[in-house]
Amino acid sequence: MSHYDVFNGDADGICALLQLRLHSPQQSTLVTGVKRDINLLSRLTQVTDSSFTVLDISMEKNCAALQEILAGGSTVEYFDHHFPGDIPADPKLRATIDTDAEICTGLLVNNHLQGAHLPWAVTAAFGDNLHRAAREAATPLALSDPQLAQLEELGTLLNYNGYGATVEDLFFAPDQLFLKLLEFPDPFEFIKQSSTFDTLRSGYASDMSNARAVAPRLLSDSCATFTFPMERWARRVGGVYGNELARENPDRAHALLSEIETGVYQVSVRAPVNRREGADELCRQFDTGGGRKAAAGINRLPASDIDRFNEAFKHQFDV
Repeated sequence: MSHYDVFNGDADGICALLQLRLHSPQQSTLVTGVKRDINLLSRLTQVTDSSFTVLDISMEKNCAALQEILAGGSTVEYFDHHFPGDIPADPKLRATIDTDAEICTGLLVNNHLQGAHLPWAVTAAFGDNLHRAAREAATPLALSDPQLAQLEELGTLLNYNGYGATVEDLFFAPDQLFLKLLEFPDPFEFIKQSSTFDTLRSGYASDMSNARAVAPRLLSDSCATFTFPMERWARRVGGVYGNELARENPDRAHALLSEIETGVYQVSVRAPVNRREGADELCRQFDTGGGRKAAAGINRLPASDIDRFNEAFKHQFDV
């Protein structure tokens, strides 16, 4: 029987799969993509009588394909923290779904494995901008502040690598990055020994410098929006820069609009850290929009819809 590991190409999806495969090594076909490429099961609807592990992609967005795969006789184990919609009632599906704003897929897998690879779960939570949850989860490890800072940086860099309109925008294709990480059961050894870490660190520093030079288009105590040019650095940095802005301004919501082709924008939204809700509700008002309560996005927003988005953004978060 063939096995497929299907996972989001961000820090959370990668670190969730890392925990599972470090705990239970298995030959599998890896199916992933850039962070926004979440309709991954649609690639696999012709696969029958196989097994699947699905991590950190919205069940709502993949529901039709999931039902086809189940109907083809395959079994599916599914871990996720996004809004699921209606979960199919099928004995071949084992779903662990939790949409709490302080949980991520890496932490769900950590609970499933009873902490077997906790440092990677902590890395996942940091990468998903869940800093408080990451520190709480790390308590049994008794790490020093410098060690926690290392995992925070690693999670941020892994998450940063997932952003882009296409895999060509990224420093490393997510499946190849996963395989590089799989060589290191200990994330601290990856940080110490791998040139991959150095490449991501250097790219991140350069891209963030560019992002911080962009002035906001809209700025109030409760809302801020930024518009980025059609450049690779802008497509890479949108999510992690949004996370930084959210941490620095915890009572403010942020939206970053990056032009991905003439007249079309990719949008990253962060709800206020002190009120982690509403981002998914906002983005689902637009075609190709979705996500979770604290962080969501729109894959393709026509320029003609920017004014409507701005009004909806202010309505959602102005207090």
